[in-house]
Amino acid sequence: MIHWIPLGRAPIPGTQQDLCLYRRGHELEFSIKISGYISELMNSTMHASEDALAQLGCAAIAGRPAPHVLVGGLGMGFTLAAALKTLGPDSVVTVAELVPEVVEWNKGPLGECAAFPLSDPRTRVHVGDVGQLLRQGHATYDAVLLDVDNGPEGMTHHGNDWLYSPAGLAATQRTLKPGGVLAVWSATPDARFTRRLQQAGFQVEVREVRAQPGRGPHHTIWLAHQTPGAAPTRTGASRRRGRPGARS
Repeated sequence: MIHWIPLGRAPIPGTQQDLCLYRRGHELEFSIKISGYISELMNSTMHASEDALAQLGCAAIAGRPAPHVLVGGLGMGFTLAAALKTLGPDSVVTVAELVPEVVEWNKGPLGECAAFPLSDPRTRVHVGDVGQLLRQGHATYDAVLLDVDNGPEGMTHHGNDWLYSPAGLAATQRTLKPGGVLAVWSATPDARFTRRLQQAGFQVEVREVRAQPGRGPHHTIWLAHQTPGAAPTRTGASRRRGRPGARS
């Protein structure tokens, strides 16, 4: 049996939990867990749905000149890497990561998994909450790809709740250029979140994607297309629970 070797531990801002990075022996397999949880948050052998998040989101803006894409959550770098592969040489991809050590892990041995996407000259890194960028209110991004926490029902950071709330979705609308797209990854389906996207004025597609090609657990991806001139519907306060986070 090949044992997991601990490589790093990083506090999650605003919580009392840590992200823990492991490598299985000398193999190119990595795992990230949250302290106090038995199950994995991420595993480097299961990233087909993270790839699909970027591929589907970036395909929706194909043909735009010099597109700017925002990726919320660096994680193991797979969403960022897939976005860079899908986009052209004139693109810019800004990745926001809450946990500084995750950025450092991706510059080190963990970066091998996704072929070091942080080294791509089109990549920009924001160390901090992706919500800070979404609150700026300017029409900046052609696409926003959110792979933060475990989706609308998070588990790592209470601050992530805002991203999926009516207020957060309205802010995302404002930061998207006309006809832009919001793509959201989730470990599980959530019909209430689908309705919330529709109430925010998005045209919504829901996709189911496997964690590995043809196998593994099913994950959910929402493609929320901005409708020009659509006004968000006012709804009640968000009912979400929380958890911290950075995924990818």
